[in-house]
Amino acid sequence: MLWLWNALILLATVVLMEIVAALSHKYIMHGWGWGWHLSHHEPHNGKFELNDLYALVFAVLAIVLIYVGVQGVWPLQWIGAGMTTYGALYFMVHDGLVHQRWPFRYIPRKGYLKRLYMAHRMHHAVRGREGCVSFGFLYAPPLHKLQAALRQRHGRKVNVDAATNPPDALRDEPNAK
Repeated sequence: MLWLWNALILLATVVLMEIVAALSHKYIMHGWGWGWHLSHHEPHNGKFELNDLYALVFAVLAIVLIYVGVQGVWPLQWIGAGMTTYGALYFMVHDGLVHQRWPFRYIPRKGYLKRLYMAHRMHHAVRGREGCVSFGFLYAPPLHKLQAALRQRHGRKVNVDAATNPPDALRDEPNAK
């Protein structure tokens, strides 16, 4: 029966991590932690960006939780394992699918992965840290709601070509689509 508890703790942690990540993205990365996150919203040429330090911080926390859990505080190892699972999903979806930081290229054409891809590209349709939408990484609100929020916040059409245009930092011009 312990395996069931372990699996439930791991799955609950993955779900909670999406909430923690979305709130961290909105209030820390687009707030007082913008110094690191700015690198993610600007064009870059290297394999790494300063923003990758956030992943490193969460990875260290997960390793510490697993270590403490193995030393006798049983649930912590499974919380750490859930954080690690979330990190792997984040890496595959955000870094691989959305930002094409892998050697192969795939742009989804339909379904959940397309919605996720488009939502995050809309997040990058606004220059700067203010007025962005869609702060989650594995959950994407319906696209029509994100488009309406962008229109409402900016009072004009926003450059939603970010959904299909590979460059992360797009123009924020009055004539943008």
